[in-house]
Amino acid sequence: MAEFHAEVFEALGSLGIEAAIRGVPNEVDPAIPFAEDHQHASYDPGAIRLFWQQLVQSDRVLNEFRSRFRGKASHVHFFWGGMDLAYARFSGRVAPTHPGGVPNCADWVMVEGYSHELSSCGFWPGGGDEGSFYAYSYPEPAGYAEYVSDADGAAYSNDARLYLLPHENVRTAQNPDKMLLRFLQSTYEAAAETGLWNRAGPEADPARWRR
Repeated sequence: MAEFHAEVFEALGSLGIEAAIRGVPNEVDPAIPFAEDHQHASYDPGAIRLFWQQLVQSDRVLNEFRSRFRGKASHVHFFWGGMDLAYARFSGRVAPTHPGGVPNCADWVMVEGYSHELSSCGFWPGGGDEGSFYAYSYPEPAGYAEYVSDADGAAYSNDARLYLLPHENVRTAQNPDKMLLRFLQSTYEAAAETGLWNRAGPEADPARWRR
């Protein structure tokens, strides 16, 4: 990592570009400064390609799920900290101030990011052998953790405070898209129902024009 970091800034300097970045990774502990990190130096092209394929397929289904909501929502986007592909829907109500405490991430970032009630979902390369699809609500309403059944192998993690569906369950399913959409919809409904969202206005049926 240190050598790569040096090469990038050397290349930028050769082009007359003066760049300033925060020189440590976010949301990990310990966070070794990039310029001093001689520990992480491996590169597995096969693993990187598999991860890219996971992101491409996840992005496709997450965007289909996104089309079913016309309220305030994020784009499907990639977070550099957790290395996850994420999408969030918002209820429209202000949320309690986030307590912060995420490793090597300023509290104000979390306060701003979670300023309004949301239901978030996405794909994360952790949580299992092949990574996991996840979903959570902030703030978490009473009854949220018990709302979704363990069908398809999805389960609520009390430690992480979110639902997890192993990637391998989806990959080996007879209809992977259908299984993933069922997980995304059921966990959103868990947040919306237990959080008493106004669902009538924001929700949309993307197939309505075909009828």
